[in-house]
Amino acid sequence: MAKIVDITDKLSFDENPSLVIRGERFEVNADAPTMLRIMGLFNTQNEAEAIPAAYQLLFNDNARAKIDSMRLSFKDFSYVIETAMNLIRGEDMNPGEDQTHTMI
Repeated sequence: MAKIVDITDKLSFDENPSLVIRGERFEVNADAPTMLRIMGLFNTQNEAEAIPAAYQLLFNDNARAKIDSMRLSFKDFSYVIETAMNLIRGEDMNPGEDQTHTMI
């Protein structure tokens, strides 16, 4: 008989990570199909095209409206996208850094 390994308790099915910007919490779409589409964007498009497309995939309509109203600089906006992608990948922004801090 083949070996069977149940990994269910190691997976998080309905838990999306969040970013906090100016005290506002923004949930990031963390499902694998979303991340695969984003990775494809950055492989096939230049950064100026990929960033807005990734933004559409990472955040829901309500979150995007709130982020848009903050009128972030492009540098800060890019940082939001980069950090959201790192959250999905499970990468620490800086080893040992508190991941619950306000970024902007």
